[in-house]
Amino acid sequence: MIGQLPNYWWIFVLLGIFAGVISGTLGLGSGTVIIPALVLLCGFEQKSAQGTALAVMVPMALVGAIRYWKNPEIEMSIAIIAFIVIGALAGTLAGTELATRLSSHTLRKIFAIFLIIVAVRMFMGTAKSKKPALDEVCQSSKRQI
Repeated sequence: MIGQLPNYWWIFVLLGIFAGVISGTLGLGSGTVIIPALVLLCGFEQKSAQGTALAVMVPMALVGAIRYWKNPEIEMSIAIIAFIVIGALAGTLAGTELATRLSSHTLRKIFAIFLIIVAVRMFMGTAKSKKPALDEVCQSSKRQI
């Protein structure tokens, strides 16, 4: 496999460093950085970039989560994490099935629209949710768990 790498293999190392810094600092999934870089800079097909980003995400996320877990100032609930993981695993099965059925062109457009919506919401929104019922559920869950 190593023999198949292009002469600019070191760009992938730099991309990994950049994705790791952004992911660890901002808590963003590595796909937010890796997918656009692989598609736009390296000429990957959308599906190949998404698969690569998912494979990279596991070790990055584990290292990041452990580092956050060890920080006594950060509150993390195993029960909440477990419930999110259960949903995420089911969602990943459905999402990867959907992705295999859509064209790379369509996936690329959906991904771009998603990033725009998230960026606008993050930029315009406040840190506090406008849905008091959801805030109440989240707060009571953190107290109980």
